[in-house]
Amino acid sequence: QVQLVELGGGLVQAGGSLRLSCAASGRTFSSYCMGWFRQAQGKEREFVAAISRSGDSARYVDSVRGRFTISRDNEKNMVYLTMNNLEPEDTAVYYCAATWSLYSSITYDRSSDYRYWGQGTQVTVSS
Repeated sequence: QVQLVELGGGLVQAGGSLRLSCAASGRTFSSYCMGWFRQAQGKEREFVAAISRSGDSARYVDSVRGRFTISRDNEKNMVYLTMNNLEPEDTAVYYCAATWSLYSSITYDRSSDYRYWGQGTQVTVSS
């Protein structure tokens, strides 16, 4: 069982930056691939980024590649999403997700791959 709590959302102007944090409970955090998803109002939830168990592999949706960075600290049971050069289109509720992974360098980009979810944090980017 893993419990996830997101922190760090808020209101920011276009071109600004935010860092989202996700705190995970449990003793086997390093066994989980971690992901960030987002859901804008009236739209389906979409994949944003994922990082492997070991942290040596990451993937991003094309719309954020080069602007967002996912990272993790297995000693602190934390995963982060650093978001730079934010755009109004990035406005959404952002969710942290976790899934147990047998492989240390694999990432997953489908919401159905993830078993555990946080409650979400709102990010609003004003133009």
